[in-house]
Amino acid sequence: MNILLTGTTGYIGKRLIPILLDLGHNLFCCVRDKGRVPEVVKNNKNISLIEVDFLKENTLKEIPKDIDVAYYLIHSMSADTKDFKKLEQQCALNFKKAIESTNAEQVIYLSGIVNDSSLSKHLASRKEVENTLQSKKYALTTFRAGIIVGSGSASFEIIRDLVEKLPLMIVPKWVKTKSQYIAIRDVLAFLSKAIGKTELYNNSYDVFGPEVLTYKQMILQFAEVRKFKRYIYSVPVMTPKLSSYWLYFITATSYKLAISLVDSMKVEVIGKSSNINKILNIDPISYKQAVEKAFIKIEQNSSVSSWKDSFISGRFNKKLSQYIEVPHSGCYKDVKKREVKNEEKTIEKIWSIGGDNGWYYGNILWRIRGYLDKLLGGIGLRRGRTHPSKLSAGDSLDFWRVLYANRKEKRLLLYAEMKLPGEAWLEFTVIKNILYQRAVFRPKGLLGRFYWYSVWPFHGFIFNGMINKLVKV
Repeated sequence: MNILLTGTTGYIGKRLIPILLDLGHNLFCCVRDKGRVPEVVKNNKNISLIEVDFLKENTLKEIPKDIDVAYYLIHSMSADTKDFKKLEQQCALNFKKAIESTNAEQVIYLSGIVNDSSLSKHLASRKEVENTLQSKKYALTTFRAGIIVGSGSASFEIIRDLVEKLPLMIVPKWVKTKSQYIAIRDVLAFLSKAIGKTELYNNSYDVFGPEVLTYKQMILQFAEVRKFKRYIYSVPVMTPKLSSYWLYFITATSYKLAISLVDSMKVEVIGKSSNINKILNIDPISYKQAVEKAFIKIEQNSSVSSWKDSFISGRFNKKLSQYIEVPHSGCYKDVKKREVKNEEKTIEKIWSIGGDNGWYYGNILWRIRGYLDKLLGGIGLRRGRTHPSKLSAGDSLDFWRVLYANRKEKRLLLYAEMKLPGEAWLEFTVIKNILYQRAVFRPKGLLGRFYWYSVWPFHGFIFNGMINKLVKV
């Protein structure tokens, strides 16, 4: 079948692509920026890339007519705009209009479990998106999932941070909220097995694991899997804002995502039973099994996607291509070069920089800068990196965003996402056995200029040490 996929660069989309390819489908993958294409998409003869922004109707003409099924995997957990609900509705409406002009018979939508009494604003928005997507020209199949548990998922990484960092937790009262989870492998099974199933047309199904758990129980079961003893005490005095700050400072989540998560965590989310497991022959696994399988992926360095690589994890929200050409005019620069004695080893070090590997020199200063950034409302160093030695455009890398990563060209370009009075780039390039390390800062106003000169002495110390370590045999 010819399948149109939205959310190509997202947590679910990246993992669904290889499954659909293994099933023999031809994919039309929608991306807003071709510069940010997952590795599984590059140079595959069964994948066609389409640059589309569903908020811009003039780009929708790129969608082909000859498609059989379309996936709607576009979600926003961002809380940085009051218009997110309106934007989500517009996005869904534009998608619907575009698909109605094709030959598509089915649209598959991944939503969230909703209940009848109360909804967070994000779950309410997703329910409205479901209503918007309904059409007389194609059949809509909706899967409403609970908390998704898998390596790199936001909920998994947040609980992991809590368990691995805090032996004793004083937590908000929402830890007593009941919810239902689902393993990422089961989500992907539902999505892929639903293709062309006429009995699922124009129906919605809650999909979830076999247990109903409170957040406290999830944290404690996670700790059991990791063989940690953890103690949790809840207090009733934490406001949603304080809860958001608590998550923000303790875990790797961004503040705007923390706000959205706390908003959702206050609401009990329990799925409604149906015959969907029997129809698709899926037996969802337990919470502990989901956690164990996630750590197998982590230990094998085989996690395909992570929420941290989503743009909502930082402050970058532009097309990568707009920043790949590093500016010169009105910028301050720190340029260093060294002879490379072992090119392969130097490139490997560059591609392994950051995360658990550190920055090779002055790591304590990098950590201090990360703590200061966190205190100022930035992202700090806690995002780390998804893979210890692989980088792709769009990936997060501590408080940087990867703009360009090409090992054949021996060039890596990073853009700073920490709180700054200006914009900053860090570039590594090897040309004719010479490593060029270039830090570029475009200041904003007088404060930006003052910032550059205040950190300049530290730059000289850190950047000299870093480039020396990169070329050391």
